[in-house]
Amino acid sequence: MLPILCGVRSPFRGIPDKREVWAWGMYDLANQSFTLLITTLFFAVYFTERVVPDREAGTRLWGLSFAIASGIVVVISPLLGALADFSGLKKRFLITLGALCILFTASLALVGPGDVALAMTLYIAANVCFMAGENFLGAFLPEIATRDTIGRISAIGWTMGYIGALLCLPLSLLIPGVIARTNAGFQGVFLFAALWFLVNAAPTALFLRERKAPEPLPAGQTLLTVGFSRLAESARHIGRFRQLALFLLIFLVYSCGVQIIVVFSGAIAHRYLDDQRQLVLFIWVLAAVAGAASFLTGLFQDRIGHKATILVALSAWIATGLGAAALPASGAVPQPWHIWCVGIGVGIGLGLIGSSSRALVGAMTPAHKTAEFFGLWGLAYKGAGVLGPSAFGLLAAELGQRAGMLLVSAFFLAGFFAMFAVHPEQGRRAAEEAERDAAAQTDIRDVAAAARYAPRTDLPSVLEAEQSRTGRSDAGRTSG
Repeated sequence: MLPILCGVRSPFRGIPDKREVWAWGMYDLANQSFTLLITTLFFAVYFTERVVPDREAGTRLWGLSFAIASGIVVVISPLLGALADFSGLKKRFLITLGALCILFTASLALVGPGDVALAMTLYIAANVCFMAGENFLGAFLPEIATRDTIGRISAIGWTMGYIGALLCLPLSLLIPGVIARTNAGFQGVFLFAALWFLVNAAPTALFLRERKAPEPLPAGQTLLTVGFSRLAESARHIGRFRQLALFLLIFLVYSCGVQIIVVFSGAIAHRYLDDQRQLVLFIWVLAAVAGAASFLTGLFQDRIGHKATILVALSAWIATGLGAAALPASGAVPQPWHIWCVGIGVGIGLGLIGSSSRALVGAMTPAHKTAEFFGLWGLAYKGAGVLGPSAFGLLAAELGQRAGMLLVSAFFLAGFFAMFAVHPEQGRRAAEEAERDAAAQTDIRDVAAAARYAPRTDLPSVLEAEQSRTGRSDAGRTSG
């Protein structure tokens, strides 16, 4: 696998600037390993066992913190899209969010037993910065990829993220006190995670280019309002982007199931794998399977199609949900192989679904609306993080765990059949048409500006020169 990832073979073929893709993927490596391990595994265990004396209360507060962070990102997503598209400083904002992730992760080392409010505040702040950074990172995808490489580049980022998790986990276990679950051990992990993020995200600042020039704001709009205005505009013209909108709606439905089953698999591992080494091995195996699945997705999804890849992924999730529903009822201890099978199924689904979903959004998104639609993709994913576990918690409390997992399988089954109504080629053509219209509008504004400031006697020559330039531009776009 390593020779392939180094660019000798498949994933990097046809990519002109491999260094830029590496830099983009390294930020994904830093982000994904930070989230998978530090805020999900180590902080959850530390928070529910050391910070809050009552484990049940700690679990509820940790879940509440995650829901609050997801809700904040949902609210500010239109603002994030406006900053990316209109400020011309998208790379700087990405680097700033990375720096804040480092700061808040390192600050988690200040948390001690009983510091519940401080722990929740820092955890929420770190997760908001991570999720917002993921939105900005996704907005670069159509700029560094072509139609033929977008699936592979998307998979490169996810694969590097899971590889980061595989490397980060054993390295963090070398910190004294982690296995024994001491305060100093967990605090050492948070400091290590901050350093890990700094080292792996640094290539982004060095090699990832800011390709998009700042756009003029529409009349009467500011950076604080234009994002919400554009969402309203897209809603009014939803027929034009109906394939993309349909997929985002379907994505929200099955992402609820994804969030539920990921949380559920972590819960059963934490409940039944009392040995810390077994728990770490469970997460390691899940990440290894997810990385392998994401890598294979990158090799084949551009050939078999992003839609077909998602259908395969949803089939895997349906099987995993049914397998989780077959776990013994509360109070009974399942066979160890059953727990490991659920973890492997979760890994396969994660590896397939993340890369293929992001690539499909990129393929159907006009370049001038990149941040807006990737913001909507992130909004659907984060919204599912609030809706899914909340609905599962209520249902499991009323009807039991098994009924809850059957509902999760129903989410995936509904998404599977709904995907047949999505036609990516139509969505891609709509994106290309919208991009041509946006380019034409830009040309019209240029002509108007030239006419406004040119002497009246020079107006015909200005129009003639502009028409000549526009003709050459159109010819270049056609030949490309």
